[in-house]
Formats: sequence, C-alpha cells, structure tokens
Amino acid sequence: MKLVPPTPTVKAPTERFTGDVYLNPLHNGEAPSRLVAAMVRFTPGARTNWHSHPLGQTLHCTDGTGFVATRDGKVILMRAGDTVHTPPGEEHWHGATQDNMMCHLALVEHDNGESATWLEPVSEQDYQAAHAQISR
Repeated sequence: MKLVPPTPTVKAPTERFTGDVYLNPLHNGEAPSRLVAAMVRFTPGARTNWHSHPLGQTLHCTDGTGFVATRDGKVILMRAGDTVHTPPGEEHWHGATQDNMMCHLALVEHDNGESATWLEPVSEQDYQAAHAQISR
C-alpha cells in the first residue's frame, strides 16, 4: 500500500470538450489493472464531445447538477450522489447544466490501451434539447 500524491489540476483538451472543464487524474492502471479514474469538473454549460468506451463507463456525481445523454435522445439528470453507467460502445456525452457547475468521478477500463473513442462536439441544439427534455 502507498499514498499517491495528488496530481495537478489540468484544463481538459478543447478538442474533446466544450467550455471550461478541469481534470484531476486519480489512477491510470498498470497491468494487470485496467482502471482509469479521474475527477472531472465542468463549469456551467461545459460538456464532453460525443464519445464511447469499449468497456463502458461509470460516472459518480460528487457535486452540482449535470446531464448524461445518449444518441437515441435519452437524458439523465445527475445530482450529487447519483451514479450513472454507460454500457460498452454506447455513444454519449456528459456535462454541467447551463446554470450549475457539476463534478463527477469518471471510471473506465482500458481495452488494449484504449479507454475512449472521441467523436464530434455536442451541438448547441443537442445541448438545449437535453435541457428541454429535463424541463418537461
């Protein structure tokens, strides 16, 4: 057992995120572990691009309010304490609502060195549609 020193907060890459998103990597598993874990903080309106994970993803909201949305239009509103799992290969995005910050733990596993397939940015129309669906 060992205490792992904290990693510095870094700004998420603009080619994978819209808005201001900050990452704190927590764990990058070395064989036999495949676990990758990070604390991700989204400012209001910030979000990931569309993406998928070969072995799925688990998100645990620690603070604020945010969304997880899928290509088929399903939207889940996440609040502190909520956990959402996306199955392997499901294209989705996640981020903060337009009026609130959101922080979550992101947990994935590497599959032959790959943990995500990153796609195009979420359009403003798709982002607003998530808001509209939750408001109903």
